Amino acid sequence: MRYSTVALLLALLGQAPTPGASWAVGSQVVMDPTLICKKTRRLRGKVADICKNEPALLKEISRGIQLGTKECQFQFRDRRWNCTTARRSLKKVLLRDTRESSFVTAIMSAGVTFSLTRACTTGDLIQCSCDKTVKGGVGSGGRTKDMTGTGVTPPEGVPQDTDWEWGGCGDNVNFGYRKSRAFLDAPYRRRRSDIKTLVKLHNNDAGRLSVKNFMRTECKCHGLSGSCTLRTCWRKMPPFREVGYRLKERFDGAAKVIPSNDGHRFMPEGLTIKPPARTDLVYSEDSPDFCWPDRKTGSLGTQGRECNATSPGVDGCELLCCGRGYDSRQIREKVNCKCRFRWCCEVTCSTCVHRRTINTCR
Repeated sequence: MRYSTVALLLALLGQAPTPGASWAVGSQVVMDPTLICKKTRRLRGKVADICKNEPALLKEISRGIQLGTKECQFQFRDRRWNCTTARRSLKKVLLRDTRESSFVTAIMSAGVTFSLTRACTTGDLIQCSCDKTVKGGVGSGGRTKDMTGTGVTPPEGVPQDTDWEWGGCGDNVNFGYRKSRAFLDAPYRRRRSDIKTLVKLHNNDAGRLSVKNFMRTECKCHGLSGSCTLRTCWRKMPPFREVGYRLKERFDGAAKVIPSNDGHRFMPEGLTIKPPARTDLVYSEDSPDFCWPDRKTGSLGTQGRECNATSPGVDGCELLCCGRGYDSRQIREKVNCKCRFRWCCEVTCSTCVHRRTINTCR
């Protein structure tokens, strides 16, 4: 069997690959890269090059996968499927090409891009450094040219009449994008006629673009007594939590697709639905309802999950419990209260008993 990204990610988890697996990730991906490479000696192509020649890069990829897993669990914490890794639930969910797997694919790709880019900026990778390609300056808000000869205008937030220049140590997102693409996409490029492969490649790229397309500008003031007569500006990645929220919005608006007639592309299932953009998420299979345990789909059900009895949303007891009802109980918690500040410099508090109602799905 020819190994792929799946095998390597499973090796990161200390698990054996299963036939037909299209993706597998987990929450504890902190292992020795040398050990990982020993478990994947039959790798080929660019993935093999990274494993054999760039162990530091592999370590950052592992951190990116872990970052994506944690963000997935945060974004889905109140939904029927909460991105849990318990009992290999996440692994089984990803064997199908559903709306949920589209989000996980994208957030993992974004996490790898983010981790690699950050490692460049902090100097943890010898293959790259921070981004110094954007240079140049202006006087009194005028225009100048950067290293590529492209005219640039003052960054957002910098007044038109303020002197500024590109400088500092910007985030090298282009390196992170390229390496993430090489690692995650390479094993699938030869099978572009398969709808699941097309969907996976698309969602991988959507994840990377959720980082690359939303770089922001940060500036530092220079001048006597904080006069800010000159600003040095550089490009910086958005916070990863913001990336997670953005991809969650794409999840809510994800489009179901079917193979096109030529077999090399996909198109929306409905004739009235516009074709998805590069930053949109797509899927080809309907999701299970995740109400009941199902070993085949990876659903653990929602029995025993805590819900909000007053919420009309996805975390409400009606939706989360799938209409089965819920049980309520009160718990008593000790909390700090009646806190006072005493000069100098101490805060004293009393201990109060707080009663809270917990609702759990039947």
